[in-house]
Amino acid sequence: MAEHHESVRDGAWYRTYVVTWFWLLVITGLEIATVFLGLPRLAVILLLVTLALMKAALIAAYFMHLRHERLNLIFTIAAPLILIVILFLGVARDALNVFFLRQ
Repeated sequence: MAEHHESVRDGAWYRTYVVTWFWLLVITGLEIATVFLGLPRLAVILLLVTLALMKAALIAAYFMHLRHERLNLIFTIAAPLILIVILFLGVARDALNVFFLRQ
């Protein structure tokens, strides 16, 4: 318990949050730059999804304190990603059906 109070006093936890915040700021800047670079649409989408996953992993690891719990960290990132892919495929299938019915 005494070690915890000493680490709080010396600011080690503060440095971790500041460094994490800095990397989130850098990734946000990269996201903004990606949109304005004029890259092909597929490249922009892939880069934005990759950068968003990086931000989600950083937030879950450091702000949600899951850094040392690998399985929970993986489930926090993977479960919503799998759900989004399933929902996207369902919507895309319906959209393609509507598109081909109109022709």
